[in-house]
Amino acid sequence: MTINEIQDAIIEEFAIFDDWLDKYQFLIDLSNNLPIIDDAYKTEKYLIKGCQSQVWLAADFVDGKVVYTADSDAVITKGIVALLIRVFSEQKPEDIMNTDLYFIEQIGLKENLSPTRSNGLLAMIKQMKLYAIAYNHKNK
Repeated sequence: MTINEIQDAIIEEFAIFDDWLDKYQFLIDLSNNLPIIDDAYKTEKYLIKGCQSQVWLAADFVDGKVVYTADSDAVITKGIVALLIRVFSEQKPEDIMNTDLYFIEQIGLKENLSPTRSNGLLAMIKQMKLYAIAYNHKNK
């Protein structure tokens, strides 16, 4: 699936819920599906700066695509990073670098996060795009 197809699927999934409490519960449920990150990545080097919770994010380059793994000590944040991984993982670096993440606005995520969680979301996106830029540059 393309990044936009994945974003559209996420928008449809969130459209089922009318209430933000239900959407938060859905995020928590998504956190349970996050692939477990190797403990070797749970170090300061992989910690996202700017998050109110601890978030570790790692990326590998496999068959021309970036594969992300992550973990967090907070379930909602873990659900948010699970969404981002769903969108970005197994995609080409150029596609990740050039993507407009419209699903965040469309599902109302940005406006329903605290300012510190919103900063954390932006920090996660920035780090994911930086990994993509690095892999894109490395493989030219």
